[in-house]
Amino acid sequence: MAIQILRDLRGLRVQVVHPQDSERVSLVEHLRRIGCMVETQWPVPAAWPDAADVLLLAIDHDARADIQRLLKTNDGARPTLIAIVGYEDPTTLQLVLEAGAVAVIERPIRPFGLLTQLTIARSLWLERRDADKRIRKLERKLAGIQRIQKAKAILMDGQGLSETDAYESIRKQAMARRLSMDDMAAAIINANDLLQYRAKDD
Repeated sequence: MAIQILRDLRGLRVQVVHPQDSERVSLVEHLRRIGCMVETQWPVPAAWPDAADVLLLAIDHDARADIQRLLKTNDGARPTLIAIVGYEDPTTLQLVLEAGAVAVIERPIRPFGLLTQLTIARSLWLERRDADKRIRKLERKLAGIQRIQKAKAILMDGQGLSETDAYESIRKQAMARRLSMDDMAAAIINANDLLQYRAKDD
């Protein structure tokens, strides 16, 4: 995986959000030497850039409000975030942590270490993304199991079936309707809720 990440750095889309100064010029030059496609921006954007794989964000005290506003936006997947800091005071560190940065570049920016930080940040971000996918998949699976359990309980209570027979009933109905067990269970639960709602009205 590490070798692939290094290969992927060439052509990586990087957005540098940093004041217009000599350090930004130097940073952009270093990134382009690595092979990244670089865009620059300042002030801090109102939303996460759609076209960026990596966002290098200057944690500037004067832009604190703009940075916090950006962090509150939740539209789509965020790029790999690397913070650029010039101070190690508690306020700066808190903002770095709130931002969810996976690496930090210190000012003054130097060529040495940039490739390492970029590689580590990208690796951690990809691992986090894959872990999030696995968690969401497990959560969906668990929710499906819970729905099947609830549907079984409804059939056992309403039709006097054993647990095995209730499961088989759900399975057969799902096959007959060409649905997943989870979808069939959800349909049984919804139908039961509707019947109970009508019974209350009567």
